[in-house]
Amino acid sequence: MQSVVKAAVTKVLIGPEQAGQRIDNFLVKHLKGVPKSRIYRMLREGEVRVSGHRAKPEYKIAEGDEIRIPPVRVAEKADTPPLSSGALSLLDRVIYRDDALLVIDKPAGQAVHGGSGISLGVIEQLRQELPQAKFLELAHRLDRETSGVLMLALKRSALVELHRMLRDGEPKKTYLALATGQWRDAVRHVKLPLQRYLNDDGERRVAVDDEGQRAHTVFRLQRKFADFSLLEAELKTGRTHQIRVHLAALGHPIAGDDKYGSPEVNRALKKRGLRRMFLHAARLEIKHPLTGAALVIEAPLAPDLQNFLNALDHETQAL
Repeated sequence: MQSVVKAAVTKVLIGPEQAGQRIDNFLVKHLKGVPKSRIYRMLREGEVRVSGHRAKPEYKIAEGDEIRIPPVRVAEKADTPPLSSGALSLLDRVIYRDDALLVIDKPAGQAVHGGSGISLGVIEQLRQELPQAKFLELAHRLDRETSGVLMLALKRSALVELHRMLRDGEPKKTYLALATGQWRDAVRHVKLPLQRYLNDDGERRVAVDDEGQRAHTVFRLQRKFADFSLLEAELKTGRTHQIRVHLAALGHPIAGDDKYGSPEVNRALKKRGLRRMFLHAARLEIKHPLTGAALVIEAPLAPDLQNFLNALDHETQAL
């Protein structure tokens, strides 16, 4: 028999990744195990408050909203599995740390959050490795297969300011991506609006759509190979899958991209040693959220991606 627990009042500060969804859908995801009828009753009776106000089910939550969720009986969550003895410590991948900010070089293949069959994401693992941290939250996200610079906040005041900075486009975030085909321009500004949707399998996807959100990426050509182009991608906006969809829309999907790339090309790439998407969060230029000090944080290209580039170099020299 499944046991239940009664939770205390909780308050959730909405970040950029959560913004834009209906509050009823947000609550269904957040309160797993609570019947939908109970969730809608909470909304109808005003038990849920958004920054102190009642909200209808169709209200779209915005970044900066504080959602107050009343005590509610939920299915008791299974204990987060402990780290296995062979697990690599994320603390060994810390690039920057002070009392307000923690930045790591996220490994490819690990999701930032648990769920959807993933028991131990980056945030869950770090909470196990830093039990003394009273507050630890993701400031933004990276796709599971993307490696590189990932920011977390160790103080709520830092998180609120980081969210504001990200919303206003203040940080300079630079990625390295290996695009398929021959990229022509030394510098190219891509401004294609993006719209999120769910495919027939219920998976999140993004497409170029005139009705979508503004999206701006600056691509700079770094190196050319016979069938690929190494690009530096600077995000001017931070939309979901922005770099991936912009490149795919231009006919240059990222090598190894299993959502927007060519399955045939990706199968061939696996045989050549590239077993995941070639996308790496390489550099972050940002002011410290509390002190205002200028920070430049870099993560070297992951070894598997560097090895593939080396192999391309050898192939080019052999031509």
